[in-house]
Amino acid sequence: MTARWGITIPLEGVPLLEQRSVIEQLPDLGYTDVWSAEANGADAFTPLALASVWAPSLRLGTAIVPVYTRGPATLAMSAAAMAAAAPGRFALGIGTSSNVIVERWNSIPFTEPYKRIRDTLRFLREALTGAKVKAEYDTFSVQGFTLGAVPEQAPPLFVAALRPGMLRLAGREGDGAIINWLSAEDVRTVAPHVRGAAEDGRDREVVARIFAIPDTDPDTARGIGRWAISAYLNVPVYRAFHEWLGREELTPMWKEWDEGDRKGALEAIPDSVVDDLIVHGPAEYCRERIRAYADAGVTTPVIAPLVPGDPVAAVRALAPVT
Repeated sequence: MTARWGITIPLEGVPLLEQRSVIEQLPDLGYTDVWSAEANGADAFTPLALASVWAPSLRLGTAIVPVYTRGPATLAMSAAAMAAAAPGRFALGIGTSSNVIVERWNSIPFTEPYKRIRDTLRFLREALTGAKVKAEYDTFSVQGFTLGAVPEQAPPLFVAALRPGMLRLAGREGDGAIINWLSAEDVRTVAPHVRGAAEDGRDREVVARIFAIPDTDPDTARGIGRWAISAYLNVPVYRAFHEWLGREELTPMWKEWDEGDRKGALEAIPDSVVDDLIVHGPAEYCRERIRAYADAGVTTPVIAPLVPGDPVAAVRALAPVT
């Protein structure tokens, strides 16, 4: 069994302050980590700040903070404050996000994503030490920034990665990778790019966000999964990822989507793809599927419940059993 077992916070559909009781229970349920996501709900840092007080033993991580939607100095300050609030327990995960979030929602050009991640990673590595940063990067410049409150322990830096270039960057210059929207078998393709790029002899963590629907009938679970797949995997960065993985079964969905037929795209997703990418079934079976990710090379599985009902019940159902 993997030594780490994470859950995504905040839970969907539950007011943030009402999540205190379940987060306080997470360590007793066997959870070791909470990782936040950031799209159109809560920001990445506030739920972790609350969790750092509610459950002081948990490791806290962002999966992810987009590198475009905060300036480099602001991102460094947020990371430093979180690292100071939870010494030794915070990991900063950064990523490009997508053209939808960056361009459509925030009116920021989504250009040169690989370079933007690389430049931000290098800036953060220096800035979080308290050094004065004066540098011209390819995608931005920083003129004389010095972090005013340097954390006693700088957080490890993780990179959200899909295809080989970013995966290798995560292994070469980061402390690990955050992977997403893939099957347990896909991990065997992805993880070696991360670990093979490490040049300092240290192992690299591989954090995987795993969507799960426990104790739900197959038709309902597949309907939820099919909707999530159509929403995500038609976004260009995820489409390119699955094309690289060779998931040809999604070609009919992409064709219908390109032609503007959203209903047809949804119906074109085969059950086999839903079953590969979404963990569903009885809770015990779901836990076995999550452990399969660890067996394939994931060091920290992070469950993201996609449930039609009470997410707190799902958290309890998916807790590791010793």
